[in-house]
Amino acid sequence: MAKKSDGRMQQALEVFARGFCCTQSFTHPYLAERVESVWAVADAPRKRGDYRREEWIAHGVAPREMDRIAREHTRGHFALCAIHACDEEERVIREEFKELGYRLNATEAFMVHDLKRIPRVTAPVEIVRVLDQDMARRLNKTAGRRQVLDEHLTKDAPLRQYVACVDGEHVGWVRSIHLDCGTWCSDMWVQPAFRRRGIARAMLCRMLRDDRAAGAERAVLTASHSGAKLYPLVGYKEIGTLMLYTPKKR
Repeated sequence: MAKKSDGRMQQALEVFARGFCCTQSFTHPYLAERVESVWAVADAPRKRGDYRREEWIAHGVAPREMDRIAREHTRGHFALCAIHACDEEERVIREEFKELGYRLNATEAFMVHDLKRIPRVTAPVEIVRVLDQDMARRLNKTAGRRQVLDEHLTKDAPLRQYVACVDGEHVGWVRSIHLDCGTWCSDMWVQPAFRRRGIARAMLCRMLRDDRAAGAERAVLTASHSGAKLYPLVGYKEIGTLMLYTPKKR
């Protein structure tokens, strides 16, 4: 049986759900909504085109209950994001989802920074916030997809995009999405040829200081296995693991 979720975890879940929706909304509005005990993130109604996959996110909700809620409300194409805290037994949750006919597709560390202590580092390259259209276009081209929109190029925009520059080339980038419940760190990346130089750490510290200056009290992200080794160096703490489950085809 799933363990009851605490307040800190629920606040982090809300940041995750709403922050994730922000970047998914670049092409079509993607909305976060509380449905019973689960966060649902999905496309807003469409006049044409296929709906993207929904995700149903929860902690402290039994797998069978998550399955019931999603199936009662889904448009048909969905995944379940079950988060278990670090002190909870993962094996039981995995077995229950397996019994329900779900496949585990991925796991990521679920991490939070309280923004009280942020390391002071010397940036090995220039770290700047993207505030003009030319830089935004060059970043989008380098990244291969839109990282920032024109509406985000003002100092008070809720999405803040940062880049690491070497001789005018964008070699790394990360963005922060400011919500009233915290900030969401999205799409952290450093080009392979420029890794292991402290660039990622410098970008994160710049971002986190700006998060704190903007009034945020927590910063949230999910991390790959390699990323989970980086983020604690700047003060993030792992509070759980996100497990992404999809129904097996019948």
